[in-house]
Amino acid sequence: MTLLSLAIGFIALLSIFSEVLGAPKRDTPIGRQSLPLTRRTQPSRNASEWADYAKNLRDATIAKYSPRRNQKRGTGENLIVNQGLDASFYGILAVGTPPYPFAVILDTGSSDMWVASSTCQSMCAGTGNFDSTKSSTFKNLTQDFTVTYGSGHAAGTLGQDVVQMAGFTISDQEFAVVTSTSANFLQNPVTGIFGLAWQSLASSGAIPFWQALASNGQWSQPLMAFQLTRFLNDSQAGELEPGGSLTMGYANESLYTGTIDYRDIPNGQASYWTQQITSMTVQGKSISLPSGSASYAAVDTGTTLVAGPAAGIAAIYAQIPGSQPGTGSWEGFYSYPCNTAVAVEISFGGPSWSVSPGDFEFTSTGPTSNECYGAFYVIPTSSGTPPWIIGDTFLKNVYSIFRYDPPSVGFAALSEIALAMNGKAGGIPSATLGANSAKFTIASSAALPTRTSSTVALVISAFFATFVSFVQG
Repeated sequence: MTLLSLAIGFIALLSIFSEVLGAPKRDTPIGRQSLPLTRRTQPSRNASEWADYAKNLRDATIAKYSPRRNQKRGTGENLIVNQGLDASFYGILAVGTPPYPFAVILDTGSSDMWVASSTCQSMCAGTGNFDSTKSSTFKNLTQDFTVTYGSGHAAGTLGQDVVQMAGFTISDQEFAVVTSTSANFLQNPVTGIFGLAWQSLASSGAIPFWQALASNGQWSQPLMAFQLTRFLNDSQAGELEPGGSLTMGYANESLYTGTIDYRDIPNGQASYWTQQITSMTVQGKSISLPSGSASYAAVDTGTTLVAGPAAGIAAIYAQIPGSQPGTGSWEGFYSYPCNTAVAVEISFGGPSWSVSPGDFEFTSTGPTSNECYGAFYVIPTSSGTPPWIIGDTFLKNVYSIFRYDPPSVGFAALSEIALAMNGKAGGIPSATLGANSAKFTIASSAALPTRTSSTVALVISAFFATFVSFVQG
């Protein structure tokens, strides 16, 4: 290799890294970065496919919640993608050295991080699955990992590697490399799940990425916040649409109005992001709710709809004339006349937050042409898990904040800027990781963290790799 080819190779590497790891497109103050959320629209479904889809959603929620085991540092943002007409919301992270981007479901209802392995092959439908042999920093922990959902399962082994998201880097993040899943478990381009609940829920026992950062003072403020978009009723929506944003270390004041109403996690028991539903109205009429833990709810970005106990869900539909329980694949759901605009309001001890009638209507594929199915459905209660699961049907209507200290959840009204993003087509966020990165090592958390430029570090690494190739040539 000549010096000229070395220079050309280095320039090419600079070009690649500026494209993959360049600064976010939106104007963001220094020290603040974000992660975009992306959304993907559903293909059209017939009545039978809607029934199967509804059953899978309910089964997955049941399985997921069945019994199982202040110093300023920085801020970040991850722009989100909305997948499947508000069915799920994913963001982008990077794993390994050199870093490779992966699309992962952002899930405040679970705590494990996992990505599909390149050896998973046809069973894992993601794009460019993780190849641990191509990362110079990957460490195999030789421990088995399994997780089961209502719609399938995933299994593999635990490992450690460099993980980057929203401008933050953890050099020894523990996660699972999944080598087998049920058929059609992942939908391209999603390649894994990013758990954002507390460590006590993690099947692996690993401290989640967000919690490691928050607990060691890496964030300007000890919180993360979500704004989710709505495309459910947009007939012109594409396969993927902009999904909002996840911010780490701050709440984006341009996306909400008024004050944030924080409510502590009951008894300080941080596992799920739990809140107590203190009141609920349907069509202006109050629903009778039990007191205490019988009305606890997990606030879960990884659940599409809203699930609850049989008595509570029945009480909701009792206020909707013409509603009736579903049968067969629609067991647990209720149908109601499509010409009824259902108004639901929920309070967690403070203000009442509204669910729009458009979000309450899950699908118009009802038993008859004038009947729709609602987005609130029944799941059986089980010990150790909240009886209510508050998913995206509710969360699209508020700005939601998840605070590390004190452990609490906050809600605020969406701003006009945020509301204007609903149904607004646009470019899908790219695999941008951000130019500045707070680097952090879990094992040496007592040491003061340092801030550095991850892009510069990666380009320097690439240069040396090219230099080695030159010397060897």
